[in-house]
Amino acid sequence: MTTLKSKLHDDLNTAIKERDELRSATLRLTLAAITKEEVAGKEKRELSDDEVIKVIAREAKKRREAAEAFAQGGRPEAAEREKAEGEVLAAYLPKQLSDDELNAIVAEAIEEARAAGAEGPRAMGAVMKIVGPRIAGRAEGGRVAAVVKKMLAG
Repeated sequence: MTTLKSKLHDDLNTAIKERDELRSATLRLTLAAITKEEVAGKEKRELSDDEVIKVIAREAKKRREAAEAFAQGGRPEAAEREKAEGEVLAAYLPKQLSDDELNAIVAEAIEEARAAGAEGPRAMGAVMKIVGPRIAGRAEGGRVAAVVKKMLAG
């Protein structure tokens, strides 16, 4: 079974052979981020595919934020580059949840949290704990939190 990390390495080699500068640069940076994560603790370790997905999601988020910043700063070429890198990374991430799917998961979690006695402001944390594993990389934390807040307030 090939790991996600080895797929990234294979794709990087292919991109280099095809002289695909954007793809090879993006994959190089992402693999560097994965390696950095692997040596971050007390001892070096292999990241699981789920952990690799978290690193890729974090890198993709950085690209989105940078693209917005460049666009606002009047640098459209740089914004396009960041967007394109983000798209390269998006291909390695699980399909993102639609608003309807996300709302359904959150609504279910709110019911469970309330059944467990979580009310008021404390419910937010309880709901996020329930929702987290069910969403696992298929929606950004900020987006999830916004939906939870809205539904708890509603």
